[in-house]
Amino acid sequence: MKFTFLILLLALVSNNPGHAQRNQWAKEKLKVSENGRFLCFEDSTPFFWLGDTGWCLGFNLNREEAEHYLNVRKEQGFNVIQMMLMWKFPSVNVYGRIFNADFSDSGNIEEDESYSYWDHIDYIVDLAEKRGIYIAMLPTWGSVANKGLFTKEKAETYGKFLALRYKDKPNIIWVNGGDVDASVKLAIWNTLGETIKKYDTNHLMTFHPRGRSTSVTWFQKTSWLDIHMFQSGHVRYGQTFSPDKKYEGNYQEEDNWRFVEQGYAASPAKPILDGEPSYEDIPQGLRSGNEPRWSASDARRYAYWSVFSGACGHTYGNNAVMLMHKPGYRELYFNSRYWYDAIYDKGAQQLKYLKDLMLKFPYFDRVPDQTIIAAPNGEKYDRIIATRGKDYLLAYTYDGCDLTLDLRKISGETKNVWWMKPETGEVTFAGTYNNDIQTFYPAGRYRIGNDWVVIAVDSNVAYLKK
Repeated sequence: MKFTFLILLLALVSNNPGHAQRNQWAKEKLKVSENGRFLCFEDSTPFFWLGDTGWCLGFNLNREEAEHYLNVRKEQGFNVIQMMLMWKFPSVNVYGRIFNADFSDSGNIEEDESYSYWDHIDYIVDLAEKRGIYIAMLPTWGSVANKGLFTKEKAETYGKFLALRYKDKPNIIWVNGGDVDASVKLAIWNTLGETIKKYDTNHLMTFHPRGRSTSVTWFQKTSWLDIHMFQSGHVRYGQTFSPDKKYEGNYQEEDNWRFVEQGYAASPAKPILDGEPSYEDIPQGLRSGNEPRWSASDARRYAYWSVFSGACGHTYGNNAVMLMHKPGYRELYFNSRYWYDAIYDKGAQQLKYLKDLMLKFPYFDRVPDQTIIAAPNGEKYDRIIATRGKDYLLAYTYDGCDLTLDLRKISGETKNVWWMKPETGEVTFAGTYNNDIQTFYPAGRYRIGNDWVVIAVDSNVAYLKK
């Protein structure tokens, strides 16, 4: 009788999706790789961050809409969704639930309702967990603190509440800040980071800074920050606020690879990524709806430039999707499209090819190496970015420039070479080449958006099929 009961119990457990999911997440706790450059799971399997800025997911979408959004992003290869918990004060969600606590104690934060503001956040976190998606959870947008509504004392109370509520959820990554210059309220952001990490040691944390700035500037030595993040922003080369005032920041323009190089040079080593590049279908500079809009090819450029420069992943963004804009909602940032149409925009469907590419090769020995480029490198859109492991190298051109590459930078007397088209993910064998400096000529004419990747591999190894 006991034996029969045991067999029945084992059968129920093995067929219980919830149990299987718990086992999966038990071994998928994220950590920083041993060399400090990448992210990986607890068992050291590589994790490539492919994120989406679903900033308004938690309060603009209902249950059914959130499920549809997460289903689509899962199919498109995304594994991280950046979501804020508070944009304004008070915050109101789609069900009319209000987050209007005074932060005096954690008991006042959770609303006493049958389906509270926080119940809805929990529901979305659980939806993401079932789909293997991490929620990069941002406690408050920076403007709330800058307006004096979020103090150091409130940060301590709120941070403790959040940490205790979500420390046992397997799919959380903490995102401190929120489009903000941290130096203005530095004590608040340090307090929030330290408090969350005091009560939650299970999850990694990063910081989302203002446009054209990086967390390296303020938090390189802090113990609570595990991953550096920068925001390359939405402004094009040479764009200004006014005829006599340039964009405030460090003037790195569209060259987001410069932020990666800056972070890569800092010590101690920490992973770094672009947490907010130019969004697909958003006006360049955000100042006028008459400005040109960023395209899918721009989304690809930002992704390949930063990852090939040494980033641990990349976050994509879309104007309508980050707002979760839908009928009846106020238009912002010159957007009139709805999120459920924009989630199928081209850029969102193309970045999975980058993630797939990076996971095909030995992951943790990869380094950025611009000495691979054996001819004078171009500027702006002509810039070629290269990366390599011990026996493979990758080089990216955004506009179809010729690529003169030193194949001697990796092992092997001969090299098998492929072309990859980032727009489609198609990989085509180009031939076997001698171990020397070689020039490669992309198909099509020289033009913005005619992007290609050259893949060269030691002919003694078979990461790709001919």
